[in-house]
Amino acid sequence: MPLTKLEIRAAFWASFAAFGAYFCMYAFRKPFAAASFDGLVLWGVDYKIVLVISQLCGYLLSKFLGIKIISELKNTGRITLFIILLAIAEIALLGFAITPFPYNFVWLFLNGLPLGMVFGVVFSFLEGRRLTELMSLGLGVSIIFASGAVKSVGKILLDQFHVNQFWMPAVAGLIFLPLLIFSIWMLTKIPPPNSEDLAARSERKPMTATDRSRVFKKYAPGIVLLVFIYILLTSLRDLRDNFAVEIWAALGFSGNSGILATSELAISLLILGAVGGLSFVKKNESAFQLTLFAVIFGGLILGLSTYFFQKNLISPTIWMISNGFGLFLGYTVFQGILFERMIATFRETANVGFLMYLADACGYLGSAGVLVFKNFGSGAGDWLAFFTSAIYLVAVLTIVFGIAAMFYFHKKSVKTRENPRPVLGDEARLFSDSTQVF
Repeated sequence: MPLTKLEIRAAFWASFAAFGAYFCMYAFRKPFAAASFDGLVLWGVDYKIVLVISQLCGYLLSKFLGIKIISELKNTGRITLFIILLAIAEIALLGFAITPFPYNFVWLFLNGLPLGMVFGVVFSFLEGRRLTELMSLGLGVSIIFASGAVKSVGKILLDQFHVNQFWMPAVAGLIFLPLLIFSIWMLTKIPPPNSEDLAARSERKPMTATDRSRVFKKYAPGIVLLVFIYILLTSLRDLRDNFAVEIWAALGFSGNSGILATSELAISLLILGAVGGLSFVKKNESAFQLTLFAVIFGGLILGLSTYFFQKNLISPTIWMISNGFGLFLGYTVFQGILFERMIATFRETANVGFLMYLADACGYLGSAGVLVFKNFGSGAGDWLAFFTSAIYLVAVLTIVFGIAAMFYFHKKSVKTRENPRPVLGDEARLFSDSTQVF
């Protein structure tokens, strides 16, 4: 059945709602990275690294908790959980502001702890639909653009309004409170999947521990390959994200607060064009293979753009946009789209939350390991050199693991006969019966 205008309008509505909701998560998570905390050291470690690791540990624990909590999440109570998570994050930022150095780093652990589950809550409104990819574009763009945007806000608060660097994160979070309230209202108006969605993508239900074990065992080699790739992409993304100020400064852009937002905006627009078309690939297996190809192609762009930069064939700005595009091309499809099509291809009783949080938990564990290695291991040195070396490693391994995953899942899909479960009774929820504002 062809898509109706109402469904397309609903998809754009959901995309904007997801963008706003997840953008606000970044407003509570990332502004602190705009501060340098120069001259502050704890246990012989640069204090900014202590803060990054502290928040990352909370975020990491949140991802492990989310494997169970998000995969078992029911539709009722999602909004309440979302509000509670963001409220805890802002309270932690206030604690960070009023607690004296060096004891306030603990508050960033408590700030990261709730925020790691926000993605799963937001994506649960979008998955299992014919236009899930279109709806999730808002999430993908927010992941790329929001971090640079909120750090730019943080830099403005520091440089132009002279807000204390410990108070700045809490103030930045409060600035985005109106957008948060509006986005929550938009989320409440997203209608559930209709009968055509259920037939095309399969119904998504909360998963039990038995369900999680069964799905993992059935696709273990492929899932492990995907998780390895995600560890690489997450580690590089966090390195690029948390120390963007230092990397841009090394490239000669010190004091240019606008470059953080403008460069990420350019990357966001490129990702919109590259990933947006996946919504219109109807065959799930073909779309799934295309997402894997996008990951491999992203790795190729990462490596080639860095080589061209080192040979002075492209400017620092073009290089940062190029490596950002290559990185986020793979990273964005992992943000639900790849697992969405995987579940639909094999018609599994599963949800994206389980696979996404399994990958996320491992990904952020790898990211924490990179930070520890950078500070204490042989990686000690300037950020630009370390970042460049990390790109080459990630590019090569992403291509190798991506090709292996593509072959594995192709072989698996050849052996799997799609046998769609009929949509009957209460499951045939009609789009027109849903609460909506369209």
